[in-house]
Amino acid sequence: MKNSNQRPIWQKTLLGTATSVAMASVGVMGMAATASAEESFKLGFVTFLSGGASGPFGVPAAQGAEIVIKAINEGSLPAPYNTKGVNGLTLESVVVDEAGGPTKQVEEYRNLVQRQDVDAVIGYISSGDCLAIGPVAEEMKMFTIAFDCGTSRLFQEIEDPQYMFRTGLDAVADNVGAARYLAETRPDAVRIAGIQQNYAWGQDSWQDFTLAMAQLMPEAEIVNNQTPQLFQGSYSTEISALQTQRPDIVHSSMWGGDMESFTAQANVRGLLSQATAILTTGESGLHRFDGQAPNGTILGGRGPFGGFMPENDLSEWFTKAYVAEHGTPPSYPASKAAQAVLALKFAADSSGAEGVPSSEQLAAALKGAEFESVSGTVRMALAGGHQALQPMSYGEYHFENGEAELRNVRSYSGECVSAPDGYNAQQWIKEGFPGVDCN
Repeated sequence: MKNSNQRPIWQKTLLGTATSVAMASVGVMGMAATASAEESFKLGFVTFLSGGASGPFGVPAAQGAEIVIKAINEGSLPAPYNTKGVNGLTLESVVVDEAGGPTKQVEEYRNLVQRQDVDAVIGYISSGDCLAIGPVAEEMKMFTIAFDCGTSRLFQEIEDPQYMFRTGLDAVADNVGAARYLAETRPDAVRIAGIQQNYAWGQDSWQDFTLAMAQLMPEAEIVNNQTPQLFQGSYSTEISALQTQRPDIVHSSMWGGDMESFTAQANVRGLLSQATAILTTGESGLHRFDGQAPNGTILGGRGPFGGFMPENDLSEWFTKAYVAEHGTPPSYPASKAAQAVLALKFAADSSGAEGVPSSEQLAAALKGAEFESVSGTVRMALAGGHQALQPMSYGEYHFENGEAELRNVRSYSGECVSAPDGYNAQQWIKEGFPGVDCN
């Protein structure tokens, strides 16, 4: 490869969202009815509740978690989670706004552990926040699940993790999957461009994608990559720069409001009639674009989430419950947050503890485990049992008669898009994916 240079339906629910913003001075809010300390398990849940990442991303994640927490306490989840509570304890949550950056989030994390006295933490969409929280979780010996952040450096920078887990995939799987989808569906594309948010997530994503393209589509040429600031909002300069390069494909790992704004602006400016966009986080806009993305735009959901969820009792229950509560199908941030809460219930119920499980008991139960989720069976098979291994899917956006759907969906096994455990992911790609299994 050559290098040349919604609608706001969410606003009507999660009433605590407005409350949480109003309570920003204290930074937390209660999400579930409180129970006595002896009967409850207290969870800190961190997601964007304000700023540009909240509406399309952070709030749906909170809504997904809220639905599962309510069902856990009612005992109304499908099997194998059809027992009340976590290890018989009422699940109580304290929700924290992820806005403010890594330094603020480390402060908020310490507050959750030391002042709020939580028993576990689930959270983090931003890769920068994850990189900051991981070492602190290990230092404070607090069982913590990252439900979304995708930087592949999370477990590269924690030697021998004990307390930090991630129940979703990393950016390597996103971008190897994107390259495989292009190789299968757009083999004649020769001019490849990109636009990525200028921080760890965007930088890692572009690196992994271009390395994978060099292996899978070696005749393609990388013609340009734009790196706007996070939450920049307006992309006229970047779109003009991309148009001058006449790309066939525009790859982007931008997420949330940034992804939606770029897509709408690039569509109006004609870039997306010249080139096909492949949006690694695009599924979160599936039911929000309302035709503002051209048909044929390639969307990913960072794994088998949202519109890519397989049919099983848990996904059918979750979709029905989410639609009933919020009037729209769950996007991938909602289903990834639901998956993390299910992982917590699995770990607590499997811990063998009497009463509230310790962080050590939760970690021992989840490490290397397999558990059922809205996305199918999750195997904690990477990073020494602390990172999920799951399939990756991509499909094309189509909008007709007011309805959006995914077409030409293709899925790749976890072993097809993720490096074997213990293997440096970038080296694995450069060496041509040794040990890969795409059957």
